[in-house]
Amino acid sequence: MTRAAASQRRGPFRVDEDAALAALEDVWATGGYHAFGADHGTWSAISSSGDVLTGQTPDELDRAIRAHWLAMQ
Repeated sequence: MTRAAASQRRGPFRVDEDAALAALEDVWATGGYHAFGADHGTWSAISSSGDVLTGQTPDELDRAIRAHWLAMQ
């Protein structure tokens, strides 16, 4: 492996933010959630009612959105 290729490899626990944000948006946009973001280790989304939901990982944010969505049902 070349040095350039090695420097472009992502660590095994590092998240591809663009892919994770796209997946969250694909799943939750029709449920009324938008403005997905990942900033300095905090993942966030805003509900259609203006609630800001956060998590430290994409999975944690997904669980927060799911819990919020279920509470609204």
